[in-house]
Amino acid sequence: MSPGSLDFVHESLPMRVVFRAGSAGTAVAGEADRLGLGRVLVVSGRHGLDTARAVADSLGAACAGVHPGAVMHVPVEVADEAVEVALGVDADGLVAVGGGSAVGLGKAVALRTGLPLIAVPTTYSGSEMTPVWGLTEDGVKRTGRDPRVLPRSVVYDPELTVSMPPALSATSGVNAMAHAVEALYAPDATPIVSLMAEEGVRALAGALPRVVEDPAAPGARADALYGAWLCGACLGATTMGLHHKLAHVLGGTFGLPHSETHTVLLPYVLAFNALATPATSAALRRALATDDPAAALHDLGGRLGAPRSLADLGLTRADLNRAAEIATAAPYANPRPALADDVRAILTAAYEGDPPPPAL
Repeated sequence: MSPGSLDFVHESLPMRVVFRAGSAGTAVAGEADRLGLGRVLVVSGRHGLDTARAVADSLGAACAGVHPGAVMHVPVEVADEAVEVALGVDADGLVAVGGGSAVGLGKAVALRTGLPLIAVPTTYSGSEMTPVWGLTEDGVKRTGRDPRVLPRSVVYDPELTVSMPPALSATSGVNAMAHAVEALYAPDATPIVSLMAEEGVRALAGALPRVVEDPAAPGARADALYGAWLCGACLGATTMGLHHKLAHVLGGTFGLPHSETHTVLLPYVLAFNALATPATSAALRRALATDDPAAALHDLGGRLGAPRSLADLGLTRADLNRAAEIATAAPYANPRPALADDVRAILTAAYEGDPPPPAL
């Protein structure tokens, strides 16, 4: 978008953010009190249960229970169970502690019940900044937007991310960068979103190698979480495109892990869209300090020790045709039209894992 042709609509989402190291316990209790909540259900996954219990303890008598039922891609039966638990304890609010799966489960319950949600992210997924929900049923992941699922408050505590293994830190961070990349070329992008996207990519690209080298480094963790917040806010303000569509198909239908799939796909989708998005390429060249953003993101994945191909994640070559067919069955926003053959070429390149060509 050039300065001489400004014409846009920017809507700020109604959300409160608390960003403070070591603040999770007191901040969550304070946010619950500010929202007038007295019976809060804490939801998490099994992996983050210790952190969820610590947050629950900080709520004291305002905690109505802990439900560690979150799993990837929010299967509809998992959401049904969590709704029953929330109704059974007469919850008047929710606190989701963990990564995208935990926040996704909290959103699913909020969607069904209308209960207010507080998010406490422990990864860089960015889901906490969006009104987007997702549910998987019969092998198909459905997504939508609804203001009821947008967290009323988000508590960012970099110390909660220190226990995230370096491998997950890497892919979770690149997952966040994917939000910003797609926001840069979204049809409803604005100058404000573009500024946040470029800064978010810059912060994460600088922080992630430091996080992998020294997982306990507080400065690197804070920088990465800051970048993830900005990237998530970009996703919440814009329309998702081809990259997210492919990630949802590969995760919901083929069971591929979420952040790892984003990490593998991003360079190839960016290479496909590059010729149609010169402003995006310019922003990413600045953020990544490179002449070839797609190649730089592929190289970054290698430096971080992330998976390099869809084959590494368990997809088979026989799956590529079906994935392309599912991904092109319904229209979605993308700066360059993507037919089944185009998507098949992108998936094939990502399956093989070689560096992306300048343009796919």
